[in-house]
Amino acid sequence: MSTGKHESYWIETSAFPNYEKLQEDTETEVCVVGGGIAGITTAYLLTKKGYKVTLIEAIKLGHGTTGYTTAKLTAQHDLIYDQLISKFGEETARIHYKAAMETIDFVRETEQELQADFQLSVEPAYVFTDDEKNVSQIEKEWKAYEKLGIPGALEDEIALPISVQKAVRMDNQAQFHPLLFLQAMAEYISAHGGRIYEDTRAETIEEGEPATVKLKDGGSVTAKHVVIATHFPFYDFKGAYFARLDVARSYIVAGKSPRDYPGGMYISIDSPSRSVRSARDKNGDTIWLIGGDGHRTGKGTNMKEHYSNLRNWGRSEFDISDFNYNWSSEDFMSLDQLFYIGRITKRTQNLYVATAFRKWGMSGGITAAKEITSLIEEGKSLYNDIYDPARQDVAKGIGSLAKNMVEVGKELVSGKLEKTDKTIEELDRGEAGKIRQNGKLVGIYKDDEGTVHKVDTTCTHMGCEVHWNDAETTWDCPCHGSRFRASGEVIEGPAVKDLKKVD
Repeated sequence: MSTGKHESYWIETSAFPNYEKLQEDTETEVCVVGGGIAGITTAYLLTKKGYKVTLIEAIKLGHGTTGYTTAKLTAQHDLIYDQLISKFGEETARIHYKAAMETIDFVRETEQELQADFQLSVEPAYVFTDDEKNVSQIEKEWKAYEKLGIPGALEDEIALPISVQKAVRMDNQAQFHPLLFLQAMAEYISAHGGRIYEDTRAETIEEGEPATVKLKDGGSVTAKHVVIATHFPFYDFKGAYFARLDVARSYIVAGKSPRDYPGGMYISIDSPSRSVRSARDKNGDTIWLIGGDGHRTGKGTNMKEHYSNLRNWGRSEFDISDFNYNWSSEDFMSLDQLFYIGRITKRTQNLYVATAFRKWGMSGGITAAKEITSLIEEGKSLYNDIYDPARQDVAKGIGSLAKNMVEVGKELVSGKLEKTDKTIEELDRGEAGKIRQNGKLVGIYKDDEGTVHKVDTTCTHMGCEVHWNDAETTWDCPCHGSRFRASGEVIEGPAVKDLKKVD
């Protein structure tokens, strides 16, 4: 039985062109930092409106979080509407639903305009439980649907051949291939005067009107407007986003089953969580995408077990014998469950941020692009400012804020007292551990050729200790989600500087 390659299906089945690296000073009207769904969609919309746009991406377009999603394009953001009504009232809940539904229309319209195929399909979406203790949550969510006029139903079973106590269905949802979507928009941007650069990491911003984005390897972009669409804002101290975001990883495996896929998209609220959707491979055959097993980034010991858990579940429930792909993703949550989209602070009028999409970055990213485009062009919100990052979310999420600060404090202290592992000589090839050298913790990784890589395991963002992720062969930070290659280079922020190499 095959366990598949450690690769994203979306990345393998897309073909972005290569874009050059920017290492000189340049000027533009709008600088978009981040080449995922929020950044590229924002650049696309602004280009269509005639703005001079420059988009910079630290690695390669679509190879960040967007390339490792489940790509559900849905307004059913887990169990959200009962919470939103309780915290904010029906109007805010209704706006959130409407914003998400409009993203489905946007993808369909863009597919037609650009004469592309995004593999868009309309599907019902289900949140389900097989735990009697969770049934009341499903029932409350259905009552919220009824209040808001959301089409769907309360169900006692679902089409998947698994045991279910209760499920809530939302009609007219969608799924698609996110990188085919981004690829078509990137081609439009380039063809209509926009400039795109890869391998171009932003390091900081010199505020002003215009503002200047300073690049890690030299050069800068000066712009009237700067959009920070880097998943976790790399310029996060402005607005204290490091204290207002919680971070988690989740896992996906994909393979074929002899069973016919019954249609629909599914996610459980039980622990461990499970998510199911379908896609079609290069030959047009159906593949099943099984997701879940999430945990806080940097926590845990054997990350490979998460993939094993999902594969075992897929085999037992759906007879999937061969898994072609496996990958993982990172998600950020706000204090009050709503996205952060808009001006980075009330006092900063030309810096914009898009983050905290929870696990729903496809609809969240497109919503962010539409909102920021409106703020730049019209100076006003499309969504009654419900996503404004300057809103008073602390009062509604004080418990989450306190938990985040406690977690970070514990990591800052306990990380420095961490016990060391094996010696360099005891490490097998492909294995990592920590040693103490001159009183400081040093991360060591012995690659498949036997070369030893040594790094200072102090995260370059705020000083927490990174931990080894054996599934991705990366160093991950449990405080704010920064991730680094085994040799220390930044993969995901908020960190913008590599881990220090140790002799």
